[in-house]
Amino acid sequence: MNHRTVAVCTAALVSTAALTGCGGDSGGNGGSSSDSSGPITLEYWAWAPGLEQAVELWNEANPDVRVVVKNQAGGDDLVTRVVTAAQAGEAPDLVQAEYQALPTLISNDVLADISDHLEGTGTEDAFAEGLWQQVTLGTDALYAIPQDSGPLMFYYRHDLFEEYDLEVPTTWDEFADTARALRDADSDRYLTTFSAQDAGLFAGLAQQAGAQWWTTEGESWKVAIDDEATSRVAEFWGELVAEDVIHNEPMYTPAWNQALNTGEQIAWVSAVWAPGVLASSAEDTAEQWAMAPLPQWEAGENATGSWGGSTTAVTNDSDHAEAAAEFAAWINTDPEALATMVREGGIYPAATAAQTGEALSEPPAFFANQPDFYEIAAGVAEGTAPAAWGPNVNVAYSTFNDAFGSAASARSDFGAALAETQNATVADLERQGFQVSR
Repeated sequence: MNHRTVAVCTAALVSTAALTGCGGDSGGNGGSSSDSSGPITLEYWAWAPGLEQAVELWNEANPDVRVVVKNQAGGDDLVTRVVTAAQAGEAPDLVQAEYQALPTLISNDVLADISDHLEGTGTEDAFAEGLWQQVTLGTDALYAIPQDSGPLMFYYRHDLFEEYDLEVPTTWDEFADTARALRDADSDRYLTTFSAQDAGLFAGLAQQAGAQWWTTEGESWKVAIDDEATSRVAEFWGELVAEDVIHNEPMYTPAWNQALNTGEQIAWVSAVWAPGVLASSAEDTAEQWAMAPLPQWEAGENATGSWGGSTTAVTNDSDHAEAAAEFAAWINTDPEALATMVREGGIYPAATAAQTGEALSEPPAFFANQPDFYEIAAGVAEGTAPAAWGPNVNVAYSTFNDAFGSAASARSDFGAALAETQNATVADLERQGFQVSR
């Protein structure tokens, strides 16, 4: 197949077969899956710090397959650049892609299916099932290798929990009771805030509850952003905001930083990378925080969602797809490479073995009081729920920000905001030419 089929694949009937077909030409511009003899160079577009040092380990051991990192902006900017380059037949061999960006890149015929190149290598066994599903999209294809992940956890000021005689919540019902108890004890403090400008966090919370926002049914996409699981999450947080027992201000603002630093906000639902944010946002509170597993919907469960994380993918423009696939698997499973990225870039590796490896034997400096930080984190990560992304995550997130922003500010119905997000996402898919099942 000539892999310049962007228009066809974007408007295609996106079933399992269609996803595989649009991304299946793993051999590059010539359509061949074999690599030419002699030294080759692979270009890798990425943004994460520490990658260059890990790549150097590969280059030293593999003089015939040299990888060159080209630093890029992350997020939607990189997705746009890669799609544009692919339309001109000039995409790099490898690209760092966030999990939620994979369907967009696949539907634009950017990513190669590398499953044949890694068959029998045991690469899949290195990762939690929920993460692996995100790089296969539930098909027999393989579009990327997980690199890092962001399992959600509960962070709290242990000194203030002790001062106010609060128990660390293990369920969401207990979380709500704790929020109310704190407000009753001190009207100047909130347990946390609902930030309507962070759709990724809300998506992770919905994943924990069992949400599957984008799935395929035969030859159509099915969008379920307003499914029962997500509605439960929206209703829960909406009620707490309406009661004024949690705050309704966005995160990552000077006011939010001050609230964390002064103890006006004494807890934060966030991901494993939160210690770095707290160190810069609440610098006066070092070693006053602790981390615990995310509260559960049912007592005794171990489920969490993800906020953040990225993968290493091979593009259809690569003339050396097999070598690129081997590198993608190596950099995300090799102990020394992962230790280098942890040390130099502060990532939380997706590979399960690395989560309890030597590189994570010490807690984050801001949590020096909690020596078992990464041991707890590894247990949490084992329960990472699968996520289901679609080709227009950007539209869903943008609509979420607007709709939930208005609802949170007015302390009004989150259900209406959820319905607006659902409707806008469906309408956008239909405008793009996708079939959408109701």
